[in-house]
Amino acid sequence: VQLVESGGGLVQPGGSLRLSCAASRCTFSSYAMFWYRQAPGKEREWVAVISSDGGITNYPNSVKGRFTISRDNAKNTVYLQMNRLKPEDTAVYSCNARDSIYVSGGYWGQGTQVTVSS
Repeated sequence: VQLVESGGGLVQPGGSLRLSCAASRCTFSSYAMFWYRQAPGKEREWVAVISSDGGITNYPNSVKGRFTISRDNAKNTVYLQMNRLKPEDTAVYSCNARDSIYVSGGYWGQGTQVTVSS
């Protein structure tokens, strides 16, 4: 499984970004997909999950109502739409593919940097 994230960058507070994670060398539609982030000096934090068929999504309170995860199984891609960004959203964002939303581990991408600053 190969995962490649894109879409990161520098954005002002209150702005939006859409991250993409393109999967290859796998049956993408069979994997639950997660987004995580890690800021310097902090532990990795889960920010979104979507089931293999897209029917289940979930978010932590820190991003709920601002972030939306979606997937296009025909394009082997999962997205993270991030709105009303805050400086504390600054981190490296990585996607993760697992056999189920109920298991740990899986496959990771290399990450994409998101910086929220004026």
